[in-house]
Amino acid sequence: MEDLSFAELRAFDAAARHGSMSEAARVLGCRQPTISAHIASLENRYGVELFHRRGRRIELTEFGQLLRDATQRLVQAEADAAALLHGARCQYVGRLQIAAIGPYNITPLLARFRQAHPQVQVAVSLGDSRRVVDRIGNYEGDIGVVLHVVDDPRFYSLPYRRQTLVLFARRGHPLAERESLALADLEGQEFVLREDGSSTRRVFEGALKAAGVNIRASLEMGSREAVREAVAHGLGLGVVADTAYVPDPRLVRLPPLRPSLHTHPHLVCLAERRQAPLIAGFLALAGEAGGVPGRA
Repeated sequence: MEDLSFAELRAFDAAARHGSMSEAARVLGCRQPTISAHIASLENRYGVELFHRRGRRIELTEFGQLLRDATQRLVQAEADAAALLHGARCQYVGRLQIAAIGPYNITPLLARFRQAHPQVQVAVSLGDSRRVVDRIGNYEGDIGVVLHVVDDPRFYSLPYRRQTLVLFARRGHPLAERESLALADLEGQEFVLREDGSSTRRVFEGALKAAGVNIRASLEMGSREAVREAVAHGLGLGVVADTAYVPDPRLVRLPPLRPSLHTHPHLVCLAERRQAPLIAGFLALAGEAGGVPGRA
């Protein structure tokens, strides 16, 4: 089998990741003609087309996407190996990429982690649970924070805590006068809900369905902040985990729901990367802070 050039594969991966050969050159610290030459060498040697050229932008061909699926694992393995070697020589160093469903669960852990490992650069991206899992599975992030266990053998999940769901409304809403609420009391009420990828919505709608309760949910919003604003303007009731509820003079937190509903945040990573130094260190800290033994 013909030996592959790792430099060529790195050049291809960087160009695929950034959609530009000039940007790939900047990231890798070389000149753009070097990137172009590496990619051309791969294409000519193996008789394949890796990119469609569209002016200054490039787009992966179907075969290029297949190769990208392989090279992103290779490049990530290189980064993990470098982190392992650096960790053996000194304190933890490197960059940890976290994808989370919101800031409320991850921020306390970040504070503890940064205090223990100040040399580590941390980047956090936000999205719904589906997007978070996709990012971790595609090697676009190291650790994810979602509101459910990921039932996929490729992932390792660490249960972190349990969160009660709370309802909130615009101040003056009739339900605010109640001392307690049952699911049946929500029959016919208008709600503002998150998009379909939201685990909070999935838990809430599952409980309503099991109880035979029908609500009106004619408005979907893409973030908790957007839901809060819609509720504040009287467009319906909102539901959120208690850790994510932000007091607002325009809003009132409704009485506790009977029976109470919960989501269960988990930290997730690819099982094959569980022992990578930065990932292992973060998971260990989360276990000390309230996590329980996870599962692969």
